[in-house]
Amino acid sequence: MAKNTVFLWYDKDAEAAARFYAETFPDSAVGAVHHAPGDYPSGKEGDVLTVEFTVAGVPCIGLNGGPAFRHSEAFSFQIATDDQHETDRYWNAIVGNGGQESACGWCKDRWGICWQITPRVLTEAMAAGGDEAKRAFDAMMGMKKIDVAAIEAARRG
Repeated sequence: MAKNTVFLWYDKDAEAAARFYAETFPDSAVGAVHHAPGDYPSGKEGDVLTVEFTVAGVPCIGLNGGPAFRHSEAFSFQIATDDQHETDRYWNAIVGNGGQESACGWCKDRWGICWQITPRVLTEAMAAGGDEAKRAFDAMMGMKKIDVAAIEAARRG
């Protein structure tokens, strides 16, 4: 087990979420699935309690803890993409599987986990600073899913 692991609370679908992430993102997999050794407040003995998985190389554990806690935008996974095709693929997988769009490259999966699908061209524009960053930032502010061509055009001025 990794020294630092992202621990995510799910209502009851941690295994389904982990399997979706493993199918969607490279360097992702479902590891051990642990069943409850006894009844607990939101489940019964034998129910899936925790799931070990990785998302794009990041080790995670999902807990089926029940409806007491909900995810928020205060936590998100950021996935760097190389082009529009990759951006579209991840965005469409998340939003098209019961998720929802947000603004500036953010979306939420059907389990409530937030994702930033961020083309590298946008990150590079921000790192460049100055007028180039301002133009790219202004272009991004009007977007939901990031449009790589529009960001590239904004960078050029």
